Amino acid sequence: MAAPRSVSAAFQEYLQHLGLQDFPCGLGSWNKSRLHARRRPRAGPAGLEEAVPPGEESPEALLELLRDQHSPWALPPDCSPQDRLLREVAVLAPELLRGSRIFQLVKSLRILDKGVEEVDKGLLRFQQLQELILSANHISRVTSAHLPRTLKVLELCCNAVGDLQDLCARPPPKLQHLGLGYNRLCGPSQEKHLTMDFWPNLVSLDLSFNSLTDLPGLVSQLSTLQNLHILLLQGNPLALTPTYRGFLVDSLPKLFILDDIHIWPEERQQFHGLARQPELIGSEARVVVSIGALKGLPNPEAFQLLEVGSEGPVITYSYCVTYEFAEGDELEDRGSPEVGA
Repeated sequence: MAAPRSVSAAFQEYLQHLGLQDFPCGLGSWNKSRLHARRRPRAGPAGLEEAVPPGEESPEALLELLRDQHSPWALPPDCSPQDRLLREVAVLAPELLRGSRIFQLVKSLRILDKGVEEVDKGLLRFQQLQELILSANHISRVTSAHLPRTLKVLELCCNAVGDLQDLCARPPPKLQHLGLGYNRLCGPSQEKHLTMDFWPNLVSLDLSFNSLTDLPGLVSQLSTLQNLHILLLQGNPLALTPTYRGFLVDSLPKLFILDDIHIWPEERQQFHGLARQPELIGSEARVVVSIGALKGLPNPEAFQLLEVGSEGPVITYSYCVTYEFAEGDELEDRGSPEVGA
């Protein structure tokens, strides 16, 4: 059985994709004399640039090849700042990217949609890492012991995380943003991990599009996060309750943004006191589905009405509508007057 694909393996592929050892980066015939120049004391009057040997390029000329958008070696406009930094370091000081020294330069690591399944302990080599983006992979478990303590941003959107116990065993103490949207979190067993005991500096939390159902229970845990200003909960079943937004706005007075919508003082005043009335929060929600048009079914208007007293056969039609949910659960509605013809 093949080993799970790790973050470290994806990072090595990322470095190869950047081409840090290829022209105009790295060391080669285009700048080979610079390696020898670094090994000996610099001679000559101060302030004068050393002459570039024939057949070689100056650092300024090599950098221009990376930065000019018309150059075949330029990075795409939507590349990350980290991509540009590593490429330019590979021109100005290629020796810094050899061995383990490269891990000291990386402060932001983005590995998106690369089939990563394991957050391995190789991440501990990134001793300066502050931002780790691992969205759209296949991660189901995150071991906090493998995360650098310097992390401030951890984004795990669009993965398969269903349990926070391992992540909260020893979480990064400086973390300010935790992104867990589009995962498989179910309450109330996971809500106990969303408190100040685990995340004392958390400012932003994304729990959108999971399977959280207990709104009062979740709020009681989130209320301990004294620095929480941004919260995303849309897409969870609990967001279908009629008093959802008002209850959150009144229960979390330090919240600035809820589900990407700013909370203004007028809205907070409107829902004042709702947090003290938990009985208004229903335990069930009703979803009304309106069907605009159906194709491939007989049109009732096309049938001629039978005359009064006619003994002709009467033909009736009935239909079954099946709703398919994200987790594969099915709810059937048979004989509904809104969907029958």
